[in-house]
Amino acid sequence: MAITRNNTAGLKRERRHRRVRSRVSGIAERPRMAVFKSNRYLYVQLIDDTRGVTLAAATTKGMTKGSMLEKASELGKTIAELGQKQKITKVVFDRGGYLYTGKIKAVADGARAAGLVF
Repeated sequence: MAITRNNTAGLKRERRHRRVRSRVSGIAERPRMAVFKSNRYLYVQLIDDTRGVTLAAATTKGMTKGSMLEKASELGKTIAELGQKQKITKVVFDRGGYLYTGKIKAVADGARAAGLVF
């Protein structure tokens, strides 16, 4: 897949993401928890890569109160609750090529606090 971005940060993130995805894969018993970060919102999905199916998804779009870090933590709790409704307690964390700090770490900590194991 050719990289068409012109910015260095985007190139580095896409390279990191490809490297992470070469090692990380989700199965039905332990789906992949994929995080995507846009300029305004965060998105999280629980994905079964063997079937190519998204099992649960959540976003910060509907959240209005709090800072972005608080919204990220709440997003982690939300995805954990959605996963537990489908009897998912263990996941594989896919940070999407983003560095594990700030909002990405807050999503992971929120999911762990709500009961997901990874």
